Amino acid sequence: MTEDGFLGGRLRLRQPASGHRAGHDAILLAAAVAAQPGQRVVDFGAGVGAAGLAVARRVAGIELVLVEIDPGLSALASANASTNGIDASVVTLDLGASAAAFAAAGLGPDSVDGVMMNPPFNDPVRQQASPDPARRMAHEAAVTTLEVWIHAARRMLKPGGVLTLIWRAEGLVETLTALSRGFGGFGILPVHGTQSGPAIRILVRAIKGDRAPLRIYPGLMLNDSASVPTPQANALLSGEAVLPLATL
Repeated sequence: MTEDGFLGGRLRLRQPASGHRAGHDAILLAAAVAAQPGQRVVDFGAGVGAAGLAVARRVAGIELVLVEIDPGLSALASANASTNGIDASVVTLDLGASAAAFAAAGLGPDSVDGVMMNPPFNDPVRQQASPDPARRMAHEAAVTTLEVWIHAARRMLKPGGVLTLIWRAEGLVETLTALSRGFGGFGILPVHGTQSGPAIRILVRAIKGDRAPLRIYPGLMLNDSASVPTPQANALLSGEAVLPLATL
């Protein structure tokens, strides 16, 4: 295990030294989440809790639920929430489980205000699978992964509830296709590793039952031409700023 600092050290997380480890994607996802005190927010595939706990650190008073399939990571997420003084419920659950299983875990239909997710998105056909089982589970997407996760979110969200996700940039078409049933009011923000390179990630906000037109926001540049992190990236990763998607 290692203990690592996030949000400029304001969030301390214990996590496995090898396998899947929380990183920039989790914190960028958290910076894109629109949440208000009193709302119920669920983090799908929470791992050790990085993204959900980062949102709770920014927005006091949310009711946070961390959902994770791996019992070991669930235990770490629970311990991390306690260590950081954040009140969070942790549920060990397969996101492909039945509606009855979700309801038994307190996650019934139309019951939450926000869902956030960082699904596995590596294409097993294009990318070599990791030999580490935990890392492979966290990173490698099945053909139906995105559809299954979005279906679970759609069922659970209240009308007007907000889904926020991060995905690989070349998967934009499949993302919008998976969201086309039941969601609208899309906001899309590309994330670029460098100023001259194509987007490597997309952050997407979708609202259940909304019919507002799609909005594409200016891209986020993580590094400048000298491969130095940009001021905006530093501010986001330290928790000093949020992305436009976080403002409805």
